[in-house]
Amino acid sequence: MTTEASTESTDESTDGTNANGDRTGNQRVCRDTGREQGLIGKYDIWLCRQSFREMARDMGFRKYD
Repeated sequence: MTTEASTESTDESTDGTNANGDRTGNQRVCRDTGREQGLIGKYDIWLCRQSFREMARDMGFRKYD
């Protein structure tokens, strides 16, 4: 007689995937305002575009002509 223990976990990780690796939806929000739309996630910035425009110069980004 063999007994198999279930190792399946229902915990969700912070990258928006569940234990099976399936996408669970948009888990990212703006760090400043909490908005879900218009996110800039490149380089793990995770700011909405409006907040990014306000903070970009302080973060070291420069606007070229």
